Amino acid sequence: MQPAPLSDNTQDHRPLYRRVADLVLREIMSGRLVDGARLPPERDMAADMGVAVGTLRKALEALSEDGLLERVQGSGNYVKAPAELSGVYAFFRLELLSGGGVPDATVLSLDKVPQRGDLPALATAGPAFRIRRLRRLDGITVAAEEIWLDGSAATDLSAGDLGPSLYRFYREVLGLWIARAQDRVGMDVWPDWAPLGTTSAPCGFVERCGQAADGRQVEVSRTWFDASVAAYVNKME
Repeated sequence: MQPAPLSDNTQDHRPLYRRVADLVLREIMSGRLVDGARLPPERDMAADMGVAVGTLRKALEALSEDGLLERVQGSGNYVKAPAELSGVYAFFRLELLSGGGVPDATVLSLDKVPQRGDLPALATAGPAFRIRRLRRLDGITVAAEEIWLDGSAATDLSAGDLGPSLYRFYREVLGLWIARAQDRVGMDVWPDWAPLGTTSAPCGFVERCGQAADGRQVEVSRTWFDASVAAYVNKME
């Protein structure tokens, strides 16, 4: 593994160690770091990524707690993936037509607004957090997402606090675990806020209702995707 230097993204306000952890995670998900692979020495990795050794170690510890790394005293850090990715990207169903693809996202807006009457109702009445973002696979923009999160999940949210995996953010920052999700897949046209196509152009469409462990409906999301480059894939293993 030869990790690239961490980009100076002023829009990403997450702790530096979490951004480093996500960079390593993407290497695992892409298959460039396979199960059982030994990572380079920590000082070498930190230098290549342009971060302090302490920051890197905190990132590796977070990945270890997620079950993605095994840290062996005196030997090094070893990959334990991808079977343990449940809860990180487990519900992400889009793949490139050529197969797979490392997911990433860019937040376009985050607002607390009244819920829409034409969407499935969330557990708590009143305003909800509406997150709009673009999704990429291997750097290719494939989808636009609009996520409605129950307003009781947080007092306030900042776009800069969100990482590529919202479910990880829900779990680690909000203490909210999406235990189950139901998807409805069909066709639609691009929404007027998404810079991906004209509003009359057809595209793939997924509406998802996400429930917490206690059965409350805490998230409703809508995803418009470019069927010429990506497909919805539901794997049963």
